[in-house]
Amino acid sequence: MQGGIFAREDGASCQDPPGILREESVTKARKWNTDIPNILPHERVFPIQIGSELFRLSGASISSDAPSYFSQFFQCQLQQAEDNGDDSNAIRTLYIDRDPVTFRDISLHLQGYHVMPRDGSHFVKLFADAQFYSLPRLISQLYEESIFISVGQRDFQVPREIFSDPGNSPNYFSLGFAVFFSTPTEVFPGLNREGLLRPPSIIPPAVPNRSADTFTEILHLLRGYPLHIKNEDHRAELLRDCKYFHLKGLEQKLIRHSITFNLARNRHEITLRLDDVRQSGISVVSDPSTPPPPELSTASFSPPPVSGWVNYARPFVDDRAYELVLEIGGECTRLHLSSMRCEFFGDGKTRVSRLFEVIATKLNLPTSQPLGLLMKKGGASSQPASPGNTPISEDWVRCVLGEESFVRLDGRERRGHTSGLEDSISGNRSVATSGDEGDGGGGLLHPSQPSRKRRRTEMSSGGGEEKESWVVKTGQWRLRVQNARNGKGGIECVLVAVKIDAVSGERGRNMQRLFLAG
Repeated sequence: MQGGIFAREDGASCQDPPGILREESVTKARKWNTDIPNILPHERVFPIQIGSELFRLSGASISSDAPSYFSQFFQCQLQQAEDNGDDSNAIRTLYIDRDPVTFRDISLHLQGYHVMPRDGSHFVKLFADAQFYSLPRLISQLYEESIFISVGQRDFQVPREIFSDPGNSPNYFSLGFAVFFSTPTEVFPGLNREGLLRPPSIIPPAVPNRSADTFTEILHLLRGYPLHIKNEDHRAELLRDCKYFHLKGLEQKLIRHSITFNLARNRHEITLRLDDVRQSGISVVSDPSTPPPPELSTASFSPPPVSGWVNYARPFVDDRAYELVLEIGGECTRLHLSSMRCEFFGDGKTRVSRLFEVIATKLNLPTSQPLGLLMKKGGASSQPASPGNTPISEDWVRCVLGEESFVRLDGRERRGHTSGLEDSISGNRSVATSGDEGDGGGGLLHPSQPSRKRRRTEMSSGGGEEKESWVVKTGQWRLRVQNARNGKGGIECVLVAVKIDAVSGERGRNMQRLFLAG
């Protein structure tokens, strides 16, 4: 550096040196420590008493971070002495009732030393006094410093930008400790600085009721490093604190999922649990390999013909959508064999209903309930949460078991369970819904069992009962949107089985019970 000219790596030169200052008004007044404006006489010494300790600072030190409370006070003193013709050496001592220990570090800053906060308590004291004394350069420096946060009685020094990722902001820290994440002009909102005797008390950011070990791992992930998930309990701990701290992007990275390329279907797939599906990630992609469905009948609302699959992209994480393979567990599904319909119960029923509402909204179909995916309550509508209250399904959801579907029944693989997938897709007939089709389900039932015609009872919107059914403990399904011929609307959503683990009855369920350990 020569004569204030700074050399760059490319050999060129620039007049503006690097630094932490961001405001143009401040950078014009003072470029670097070697370029101090003539606000106060540089050779003069000015007395400042902070609490019980007297400090003497030169005009150069005070002018190095100005305009400030100090520079304005002593400028007024010099101006009054000049106007009154008094001796300019008669300068009154400025007395301020603040902590002298903190001001020692501020005086070092004014003398040109870099002062770094040591801990959370030291940081908030410097932060508050820098605001109180109106020191623009120190304020700018502190806004570039890391934030000191205490989590679970352990102190952390966290870079400010680590919480600024779009998927993770706003979050617990930027909302709960907004004073540390605001801009210099937004600090202490609503506080009149004129005649301010002292700034409000600030306590260091602290979250005493969360795990310090878990927060350490969260910071490790936020910095971009991989983390080995030990087990599902470990994953649950991380997800619990991600939700607590409102880190949505990181939460989406941690949820249980699998993204693979299905060579047989020539598509990328994402397997996701029903509980983890979010509204913003859902889309419906048309299937170019399927011929368009027949023309729909005229109705009060005539949606366009649809033939496609539900896709999903994790919000804030995935830059493209994948074909969704939805995993529904918790033994909330009963598969009725003769009608090939799935009946859902409890929380699973509510979540499936909300999912179907969102799919219908994506298809621009009228919905009878307010949009709100994965809510345990039904919202403002008085209708109960049920797939039948959506325009794309009956109460019992149509499902399909194809040749490629894997079925484990009572702990054993079951073969020969096709249900006419091709017919369902082409729209030539409903999937095994006719009572006089005999045993056209392709081996769903044992040959010695009675025919479906005699066994099946009348079913209307899933209100009937059927004797032959499986309880699906866990099932993975693709969601197909297609033209409906016999449904209540022109479009329906069909669950196409990928893999299911089911029991045929109470005996099959009891066979898989485990004894309590110990």
